[in-house]
Amino acid sequence: MKLITAIFLTLFPLITFANSSLPTSRQISVQGTAEVLAIPDIAKILFQIISIKNEPLAAKNDLDNKVNLLIDGLSQFEITADDVVASSVKVEKTGMDYIETGHQAPAEYAAIRTFEVTLKNIERVNDLSDFLLNLKVNAIQNTEFLSSKAELLQAQATQQALNNAKEKANMLANSFGTKVGEVRTISSTQKSVYSGFGAAVKKIDRVNPISDSFPKARKNYLQQTVSFKSSINVVFDLEITN
Repeated sequence: MKLITAIFLTLFPLITFANSSLPTSRQISVQGTAEVLAIPDIAKILFQIISIKNEPLAAKNDLDNKVNLLIDGLSQFEITADDVVASSVKVEKTGMDYIETGHQAPAEYAAIRTFEVTLKNIERVNDLSDFLLNLKVNAIQNTEFLSSKAELLQAQATQQALNNAKEKANMLANSFGTKVGEVRTISSTQKSVYSGFGAAVKKIDRVNPISDSFPKARKNYLQQTVSFKSSINVVFDLEITN
C-alpha cells in the first residue's frame, strides 16, 4: 500500500502539468495598428440618366440620345471607354392607368441607365459634375475619392502595423525585465479603406465682402483624404535577461 501511494504522489504533479493550459514558454501577445493617410487623385462618380415619355420606345430613344451626348462629352475630361461602366437599359411604367375619378390617364414610361465614371484628373470633379447636370442627369448618387496608389499605401499600413507590434512588445518586455524573442504566431490581419474629410487645409480663397463688417471674408476648404488602416496580432517568445 505504501509503494502504491508513493507512485501515485510521484505521478500526480506530472499529470497536473500535462493538463495545464499554460504555455510551456513565456510569451507576450500584442496588437499592432497603423493608419496611412493620402490625398486622393481619382474620383468615381455614380449617376443615373432617366428619360420619361408616353411611349416606351420613345423613352428609350431619348435616353439613347442623352447617352450619346454623354459619351461624346466625356472625351474632354480624358475619360475613355475603359473608365466607364454602364448598366443595361431598364424601361418601366410610371404613374397609374386610372386617376381617382375613374377616367383613364395617359401612361408614362421611364427609360433608365446607371453609370459609374472614373475621373483620373481629380481637379476637374466640379467641371465634370457641371457637365453632367447640364445634360440633365437626374441624380449624381455618389462621388467616391480614391488613390491610384492604393495597393502601395495599404502595404505601407501593414508594415507600419508590424513595426507598431514590435515597439509595443519591446516596451512591455523591458518594463518587466525581459527581452522579446522569436515570433510564434501572426494572425487576424485586418485591412480597411475609407475616404472622408481631414483637417481644414490652409488654402484660402478671397470672396466678395458681405458687408463692411467682413472686409476680408474667407472660405476654408476641408481636404478630402483616403485612409488605409491595418491591424495585426503577434505573439512573441520572452527571454529572461537575468
